[in-house]
Amino acid sequence: MTETLHSQILGEGTPLLILHGFLGMSDNWKTLGNQYAEKGFEVHLIDQRNHGKSFWSEDFNYDLLSEDLKNYIETHQLKSAMIIGHSMGGKTAMQFACNYPTLLKKMIISDIGPKFYPPHHQPIIDGLNAINLNEIKSRNEADAELGKHITDFGTRQFLLKNLYWVEKGQLGFRFNLKVLSDKMNEIGENISASDIFNGSTLFLRGDRSEYIMPSDISEIKKHFPQSELETIDNAGHWLHAENPKQFFEKSMLFLKP
Repeated sequence: MTETLHSQILGEGTPLLILHGFLGMSDNWKTLGNQYAEKGFEVHLIDQRNHGKSFWSEDFNYDLLSEDLKNYIETHQLKSAMIIGHSMGGKTAMQFACNYPTLLKKMIISDIGPKFYPPHHQPIIDGLNAINLNEIKSRNEADAELGKHITDFGTRQFLLKNLYWVEKGQLGFRFNLKVLSDKMNEIGENISASDIFNGSTLFLRGDRSEYIMPSDISEIKKHFPQSELETIDNAGHWLHAENPKQFFEKSMLFLKP
């Protein structure tokens, strides 16, 4: 039996699927999700495999993540869906668009390109693996341990949103840390050289982010010939959290017919 991704569904109207990034979850997008729902979208905040409340699996790559999305769309009988994908979620969306173009109407790719990104999450993975969940008894203790590896408070808060009480006195992570640690190389993988999606696509990048550089534009256009690229001001890689107002405005202009 095929397992279906966990989601939170908000509002009614045109289906809009939102995909979080690496080590994130659907909750990260709840505020914006509610705003889209108020504008006439049926918003599906999705947990990708090995993240949030979705199933865990030893297998993890973008073809599988895009297949998960296809199964989700078929299970929910969605027609002409739109997608917003951030970072790893953007790579999933790109692969999905190329593999199953007839299932997609429009997509927004948030601060990620189709190219290969060298692994760069090792300090985060090391910090998370240093947390002994059999000994840690509070979020503050987890934060103190994580702080030895990650100095940025915002990054630690983002990661620690994944902590939950498995049972009384026992904390656990929502994400599958072992598999994600082992499969880190897959996170940065490029889409295949022959992959093309001719549908309407908007790339959004943060003006302080280095994930999409001017030198990447020709490759973006090769894979996504109908794409546009716009920049979000005063924002790094977490552009939807750092400038949610402009992110919402630019995305709505694109999503509305």
